[in-house]
Amino acid sequence: MITPAGILLPESVLHSDWFAVFATFVAVNTVIYVILSVSKLIPVMRQFWFRKPKDRAETRSIYPEGVRPQADDA
Repeated sequence: MITPAGILLPESVLHSDWFAVFATFVAVNTVIYVILSVSKLIPVMRQFWFRKPKDRAETRSIYPEGVRPQADDA
């Protein structure tokens, strides 16, 4: 069974200039949203694949370097 070209709209509307501009706008908008959604995933993938050592240049502890309080064994 062959379906006609313009089921929802007449074929003259589908071949008009404004409909071609509208279809181009929708296509470009879809591509932009795909690029944006993939770009939101890239930082997550980059952190997963290229992990950096999490060592700090300076200690941020409340205790001086190398000195830890001893636990009391009571």
